[in-house]
Amino acid sequence: MAEVIRMPKMSDTMTEGVIAAWNKKVGDVVKSGDILAEIETDKATMDMESYYDGTLLYIGVEKGQSVAVDAIMAVIGKPGEDYQSLLNGSPAPSTPAAAETSPAVAAPEPVAASPAVDTSNIKAKVVTMPLLSDTMTEGVIHTWLKKVGDKIKSGDILAEIETDKATMELEAYEDGTLLYIGIEAGKAAPINAIIAVIGEEGANYQALLVAAPASTTPPKEVVAEKPQAVAAPSAPQASPAPVQSSSNSRVLASPLAKKLAEEKGVKLAEISGSGEGGRIVKSDVDNFTPKAQVEEKSATSAAPAAASGVESFEEIPLTQMRKAIARSLADSQSSAVDFQLTMEICMDKAIQAREVMNEASPVKISFNDMILKACGVALKKNPNVNSSWREDHIRRNQHVHIGMAVAIPDGLVVPVIRFVDTLPLSVLAATTKDLGGKAKNGKLQPKDWEGNTFTVSNLGMFGIEQFTSIINNPKNESCILSVGGIKEIVAVKNGQFYATNVMKLTLTCDHRVVDGATGAAFLVTLKQLLEEPYKLLV
Repeated sequence: MAEVIRMPKMSDTMTEGVIAAWNKKVGDVVKSGDILAEIETDKATMDMESYYDGTLLYIGVEKGQSVAVDAIMAVIGKPGEDYQSLLNGSPAPSTPAAAETSPAVAAPEPVAASPAVDTSNIKAKVVTMPLLSDTMTEGVIHTWLKKVGDKIKSGDILAEIETDKATMELEAYEDGTLLYIGIEAGKAAPINAIIAVIGEEGANYQALLVAAPASTTPPKEVVAEKPQAVAAPSAPQASPAPVQSSSNSRVLASPLAKKLAEEKGVKLAEISGSGEGGRIVKSDVDNFTPKAQVEEKSATSAAPAAASGVESFEEIPLTQMRKAIARSLADSQSSAVDFQLTMEICMDKAIQAREVMNEASPVKISFNDMILKACGVALKKNPNVNSSWREDHIRRNQHVHIGMAVAIPDGLVVPVIRFVDTLPLSVLAATTKDLGGKAKNGKLQPKDWEGNTFTVSNLGMFGIEQFTSIINNPKNESCILSVGGIKEIVAVKNGQFYATNVMKLTLTCDHRVVDGATGAAFLVTLKQLLEEPYKLLV
């Protein structure tokens, strides 16, 4: 009996996988243990092994396309065996798979994007917006490195994609000519949306765009570089107000522009379109100032000089990183039940120890490095703090991966240092400098920011004495440590005044996982390690 091959779940955060390569083709004999394909997940590219003996009868997803976890990818069975009944009702891949040239591989109706359009003979492939991080919902085309008409080889870099984490390169998986670009530089596209087409010159790629689900086609206001890629709407637009355009008989505006204008209460007739043929697009509505506001501003400027200036503001578009920060922190505040604990640490011995260690260390050790190391050791001694809430259970981690908050011009990123408790201070210092440099240069990769079990945020270098932080990701961790600056103060001991250096640490805890006494015990351990820093070396 034929057996279906489904997309396996290869990591705890994986929702879909991309076929990086098929190592077998339809008609090949397959044995249990053979490598069928290479799957690109949200973590890495991994081999997919066959668990069945037989012949590869069907491939439903082509190289470079994404498939949801548990969706059918292929069928293995006996030569000539009828497998169509296995495919009926199966979940479809997240992007439609073109049919194989062999009759045995014709895509069944559930998988086809549109039964009315036959795309099997079109020698072109769509390029979709890839999932480049576990929290990514859309990507912005930062730069196109190729233009329509350019020759493309597999492995060429097509574009740079701005995600919620970093700017990353988009690699081509097909050879051919770049026939179509559907998303302009600076525009956003959701995951799996079609952003380009690669194929033979003259290929009818329009049929691929028509056959694609509506959710994968590019936004209507985006104009392709080839004129024929944009078709004029066949039905009259809903709005009766005319605009200055080639026809002057109806409104030429994208659906998104119409919706935005309706929300703002703006008449489309007053807006000049910058799109093809005077078409109104989203940016035209965003940049439009109603006449009433212009007149009000003019009247204000003509009024007697009673005020010292004119009110003004600037609308700043959200970057993918800022959207992700807002989404993540809002989720944290709505789920974690947090509280804070603050403790003062005497840093006199830590200051002396750092001077001595830097005389021998090949890499300069910072106070932040010492704090990270102390947190790693303290977490091993207080494992309940190294835990997270999982709805129906608590996950207590045996490993210590600490996120290090790094401020960059566009926002905040949190690269992760792995197995912190096992790293010598000099190695830890080199690792933090490397990750900090990558963060500031936008070179972090997904593996660099995933898997934290605890986070440290340090604003001491800015002169901040004390602050509280929002838990970075309650699904991964239950605490975040806020580190203030080292300050010299006058203290009293046995009736005598003396100068000393202190630092304040504030621990934000998720009360669903960590109780007050548990958090306090962690801070006591941390205080002991920093006030007696030789304990970090043993």
